[in-house]
Amino acid sequence: MSNKKLMVQGIGYKGSEYPSKRDGKLIKEYNLWKAMLHRCAEKCWNEYPTYNGVTCSDNFKSYSFFYEWCQTQKGFNSKDINGKSWQLDKDLLIKGNKLYSENTCVFVPLRINQLLVKRTNHRGEHPIGVKMCSDKKSFEASCSITTNKRQYLGHFKTAYDAFQAYKAFKEGLIKEVANEYKEMLDYRAYEALMNYQVEITD
Repeated sequence: MSNKKLMVQGIGYKGSEYPSKRDGKLIKEYNLWKAMLHRCAEKCWNEYPTYNGVTCSDNFKSYSFFYEWCQTQKGFNSKDINGKSWQLDKDLLIKGNKLYSENTCVFVPLRINQLLVKRTNHRGEHPIGVKMCSDKKSFEASCSITTNKRQYLGHFKTAYDAFQAYKAFKEGLIKEVANEYKEMLDYRAYEALMNYQVEITD
């Protein structure tokens, strides 16, 4: 059997130091690791172009290292109000980052992850948070507060003015949510959220 067949997603090495299953079910550490490696594989890039170029550190290619790293991370054992485990995030500490690593990743709740989703593929030609009104002469700004709730921010003469309204509201919302989770978050994640800036190129 070739070494490649022994690898996970053709990238990672599981080893035998830590289990992948408990009571017949895959454990959280292994599920996270395998999902991360999947995003680093070219077959994933073809299906989800937003992951194109994503990779991971040499340390994260080792399941043993990743398993031990998880045990030391704030938020790894946390759950949100719906009982869902917090998610592994690579983009918060370094905006636009494409490297999963021990220095770039933190655990955050789904609510925070959703706040930072840009949904580029679902937007038109206008800046994030902005759409042209039906009169074709003005622009509307709005911002998602939760998955099912969106806040209307007003109509504006230019797309730039509408974006500025979105930017101010979104940055304030991110700070508000960050403070709700302050005691639970990794301090680096909290600081990144408090300093987060929405760019017109987002």
